[in-house]
Amino acid sequence: MTDQNPTSFLQQVLQTNDQPEVVFSELLPKLGEWLECDRCFLYVRHPSTKMGKVTDCWRRSSQFPDLKTTVWQQEPASLPQADPLFAAALQAKPSIFVEDVETADPEIVNREFEQANFGHRALIHAHLVQAGNLWGVLQPCVFGQPRIWSKTDRKIILELEQLMTPFVISYVKKHF
Repeated sequence: MTDQNPTSFLQQVLQTNDQPEVVFSELLPKLGEWLECDRCFLYVRHPSTKMGKVTDCWRRSSQFPDLKTTVWQQEPASLPQADPLFAAALQAKPSIFVEDVETADPEIVNREFEQANFGHRALIHAHLVQAGNLWGVLQPCVFGQPRIWSKTDRKIILELEQLMTPFVISYVKKHF
């Protein structure tokens, strides 16, 4: 782990920059390193049009797939049925910490969907929500092995949700 936690780092970045693109590109590598993850990506979406894209994707190594996209894409209408994690996010439920995709409750995680689309073994599905509307998902993850998310990891993610959501909303309104 690095010395400075991501919320302290993000607060520092916010003191010198208010551009979402800069905030995201500086925060994701720090978060990935601090959580000792293999990949960390940010999916942003427009709640009323249900279009989204991955704006940033930090990877510890090029062996992990880069999910970054440049164009806005329509979310499949079947996505909430196929992906219980996304359904929970749409319902503005608390973020979900999955320690092992292989053994997780199928009501919470669709193992086949996760394997086919993401390939990770453990993940955090952090919901960036305002007034009941899902604006984005922050997703740090680990490949190849389970991961127990600590109380500190959970606290950091909950703080980041609050700090990042206004920037995600600003990004979507500016670029959509």
